[in-house]
Formats: sequence, structure tokens, C-alpha cells
Amino acid sequence: MSYSRNTTPLRLDHSGVLLERARNVIPGGVNSPVRAYKSVGGTPPFILRGEGAKVFDADGNEYVDYVGSWGPLILGHRHPAIIAGVEKALGRGTSFGAPTEFEVELAEEICGAVPSIEMVRLVNSGTEATMSALRLARGFTGRDITVKFEGCYHGHVDSLLVKAGSGVATFGIPDTAGVPKAFSDTTIAVPYNSIAAVQSVFSQRGSEIAAVIVEPVAGNMGCVPPVPGFLESLRDLTSRHGALLIFDEVMTGFRVAFGGAQQLYGIRPDLTTLGKIIGGGLPAGAYGGRKDIMSQVSPLGPVYQAGTLSGNPLGVAAGLAMLRYLRENPWVYEQLEARAAELVEGAPAGVTVNRVGSMFTVFFTDRPVTDYDSARRSDTAQFARFFHWMLENGVYLAPSQFEAGFVSAAHSAGDVICTKEAARRFFEQP
Repeated sequence: MSYSRNTTPLRLDHSGVLLERARNVIPGGVNSPVRAYKSVGGTPPFILRGEGAKVFDADGNEYVDYVGSWGPLILGHRHPAIIAGVEKALGRGTSFGAPTEFEVELAEEICGAVPSIEMVRLVNSGTEATMSALRLARGFTGRDITVKFEGCYHGHVDSLLVKAGSGVATFGIPDTAGVPKAFSDTTIAVPYNSIAAVQSVFSQRGSEIAAVIVEPVAGNMGCVPPVPGFLESLRDLTSRHGALLIFDEVMTGFRVAFGGAQQLYGIRPDLTTLGKIIGGGLPAGAYGGRKDIMSQVSPLGPVYQAGTLSGNPLGVAAGLAMLRYLRENPWVYEQLEARAAELVEGAPAGVTVNRVGSMFTVFFTDRPVTDYDSARRSDTAQFARFFHWMLENGVYLAPSQFEAGFVSAAHSAGDVICTKEAARRFFEQP
């Protein structure tokens, strides 16, 4: 069993033609920067369709997909349960801007699954969720300062685009243009996994800190797990100083465990942000947590947040189908763990592989990767060569050293074998 490109080409370099058209009407030809392939070079394939663990581009090429729409597609492309849920919702209508029974059901599913969430507000994206959670934290505590971690990306929220990893790291922009200094002045960035650095910040400015926001498993400098004691220390420090602990589980929520990273590590944050999987592949997000905190959100409390398309019927239907399927089929997580472990097993010398559940990253460095600085020591030129080799051999990876890959329940043992075989040939080159 093997995969190859250009098996049934629809048009010579149709993706290239589409990119040129796109550049005339879309900045850089893409609607999210990392898709431009700036860090790896070349032309991004324009995807025509997906099926199971595969995507197919406009030139007829077939790829085993480890991007999975950047994490939401834990069941793979076009899973029957998701498609059925969306088709049923389409029969009722696409948008109402009014309460529906189904958004109540999705909220109940989220509260029943995520240990710390007693109340939840549905929004439209992970960025909107983190922006809203931070506003709520400031409103609840009456404080202004946020502590974040270098290399952790929490969406394009103005005050959080400070050493934000992921696409920002890919483009070499430590702080984006267009953010007033006054906004970034409310954010303190410290090294991920450094308990001492967080302790130092709290010893100096503990009474000013509204919240610490963290990816409990970092995914936006590549996959970087927390070191033992790190999350526990964050929980202790925030509790002692009257600050809130926010887990950004937009990526890890329902991915590393049904109840997210907080279930996996046994840590109960005050607030949690969600996205990706809770939309079943459609745009959706949410933030939730303790009832006393969430009760400060309008219309119950003074912290205003609103959205015309929040709780959109199509996104809610897809999310409901996704969460119910995962709840009713716990074997999915056992299979994901086994497939992902098999995929990264036997990594060659000269690379470091980090994995938590079905999230993984191959770093082109022979040193451990535990934070932003160690991730950035990776050989990005060698990663770019690896990326294009894998693409030419039918394996679709994220086009940046600083992104996580994702295994889905649709990936077969054969997909993993073929992926490893392609990687083996790369590393055996002279």
C-alpha cells in the first residue's frame, strides 16, 4: 500500500493558478497566514475535498492528512454522524439569532464533560472565547494584568499577541503591528514550563494579576507537554493571590481526553476556553467555568459580550453530533493513543518527538523541547525539506515547524505504516 501524487491530475498546477487568482483579491492569497507556506516555501495545495483520513487537492493529488483542519476533525473528514447532524439542521434553517433547544443541549454536553465548567457561553471562534474569558477575568477580579507564556498562542487578541508562537513564530514577528503599546503593557509573558518565572512575577505583582492563561499542552510552538508540577504550581499560585487560572483548551479540549487536558492532568481551572472539536468542523467556540464567575456575564452581570451568530444552528448541530459520538464511543481515545504512539515510535537520531495523546510534533533538534526557546532551536530549513518530501510522498503535514500534528480516528494502521515508510526514506538519504 502506498500513496503518490499526481495520480489523476485535473489540471497542471491548478493550485498555482488558484493562488495567483487569490493574491489579486486576498492578502497573500490566503485567509490565515501560515497557509501561505512562507516558512517552507512552495505553493500550497488548494484542497478540493476530504474523506476519512485523506484530503484531495485541485490537481488530483491524494494525501494522508495530519492537519485535520488544525485539530477539529478528530473523527476524520465527512464522518457520517457529523454529516447527518448538519443535514438535519439545514432542514430547520441556517440562523435565527434567537435561543434554540439545541444550543442548550450542546451547553449541557460541555458542562457534563469538562470537569471545571458549571456554566458556558457559546461564541464563534477560539479567539473570541479567549478574548471574552480575559475580559471576564478582569471584570471579576477588578485587576488588569494577564500572565501568558512565551510560544502560547491564544488567538489574535490584541493584548495576547506577545511572543505568541505558531504563525507569529513562523513569520518572525514577536509583536504584531497595529497593537497599541497600552494593550501589550497589560500582558506579562514568561517562559512556558518555568515555575520559578511565574513565582517571581507573582511575588512582584501578584495583587495586580487578573489571570494566568495557559495552553495546558502547548500546541502553537509545536506540541510541548507540561513538565511535572507546572500546572499544579499555576493552580496554587493563582489561588493564593486571588487571580484566575484560565486553561486555553481550544486545541486540547476533547482531543487529549474527553474532558480535555484538565481531566488528563487532574487540574481544575477557573475558566476554560474551547473551540475546534466542539464545532465538529464548523466555526464554533465557547468559554465557561465556575458559576459565580460566569454569572458576571451579561445579561446576568456587568461584563458585556454578545454575538449575532453565537450558537449558530449548523455549528451547534455538528458539535452536538461530535460530542455525543465521542461520549458514546470511548474506544476512540484508546485507538487514537495507540495510532499516535505507533506513528512516532522509533524516531531517528537528530530529531525530538513530543506527543500527548493524538497531538504530536517532530522537532528537528536533538535536544529536548520544553519551551519556546528550545523549540526555536530547531533546524527549520531541514524541517522545510522534510515537509516537502512528505508532501511529495502523499503525506499532508502542517507547513511550519511550530505547529502540532493530529491523528484522527479515521487514520488506519496502513496510513501509519505508509507515513513512517515515507519518513524513513527521507532520513536514510545521504
